[in-house]
Amino acid sequence: MPALEIAEEVRDALAARRPVVALETTIVTHGMPYPENVATARSLEGEIRKRGAVPATIAVMGGAIRVGLTEAELECLAAAKGVLKLSRNDLAYAVVTGQAGATTVAATMICAHLAGIRVFATGGIGGVHRGAETTLDISADLEELARTPVAVVCAGAKALLDLAKTLEYLETRGVPVVGYRSAEFPAFWSRSSGLPAPLRMDSVDDIARMLEVKWSLGLGGGAVIANPVDTADEIPAAEMSGYIGTAVAEAAGRGIAGKAVTPFILARLVEITNGRSLRTNIALVQSNARLAAELACAMA
Repeated sequence: MPALEIAEEVRDALAARRPVVALETTIVTHGMPYPENVATARSLEGEIRKRGAVPATIAVMGGAIRVGLTEAELECLAAAKGVLKLSRNDLAYAVVTGQAGATTVAATMICAHLAGIRVFATGGIGGVHRGAETTLDISADLEELARTPVAVVCAGAKALLDLAKTLEYLETRGVPVVGYRSAEFPAFWSRSSGLPAPLRMDSVDDIARMLEVKWSLGLGGGAVIANPVDTADEIPAAEMSGYIGTAVAEAAGRGIAGKAVTPFILARLVEITNGRSLRTNIALVQSNARLAAELACAMA
């Protein structure tokens, strides 16, 4: 496949059936400011390596999907301006036009599957936006989870979304949502969303077996492995809801919509919380990387 370039380290690991964990790049280009973004990306790769797996950071650069970035490529992407935020609808466009593009959850799942990677670590998935009953604003992440066989380790969905509708959508599309050592669905910055996790598993080996059985039965699509942020790092839901309400109202007041909503709100939350939300974001995605590496090793 000429549009797919897999780094030698990743290719060798896959050929030898060693554990590999995919990483997205929207968190680098649209989720955090520079230089925290590149430092976080490197720390995620380091956490995965410490646990015996190979990281595969994914982006579109130079007219190709690159699965596994060099340090220079990661630095270039982190500092670049105008990088596209890619999903299923514009992935091929970025390849053909040669524009640099960072992969969302949906696009990372597609690229990981093309490369043969079954486990992916991210911060939080997209979901059903508030007011979706009139705007139809539903993240492509959810549909990708229903169709692409990749396990996504995350801290739930971002709390600025309609989490109840997000869970309903995932259930309708047959996507398992597993709370890891938690009976409650996490809300990204917060351990608690007030919503029960549809499923609960306390063992990485059990999750690995569930995924193997799911796919061996021909049940397509991926799975959400919801890993709550550590208690020491969380911002409690009651406190976070006020910050989110302020940022959401500002986005609406400025007419911000579509793909621009989440990056705007994330940036405003960093300002409103004096950097606290960013610190929580970094902590939770590092925790997800660790769990994803353990899961990849269990599945290898």
